[in-house]
Amino acid sequence: MINVSLNNEPAELSDKTLLSEALKQWEYGDQKLAVAINGEFVPRSRYGDITLQEGDHLDIVKPVGGG
Repeated sequence: MINVSLNNEPAELSDKTLLSEALKQWEYGDQKLAVAINGEFVPRSRYGDITLQEGDHLDIVKPVGGG
């Protein structure tokens, strides 16, 4: 197991968890999101390529519509 920070809250994941798998586990599913890992924006096309590591800091933001 690894420990990460999800929007400044502790979260635990299995070793070698892909970002795409973590998003499903955290019930974000296929929602439109902006994701940053350790302060670096991650393009949606890379969610399935990135393996999360011990101590990663993830910031996940959902766009808000308004007018």
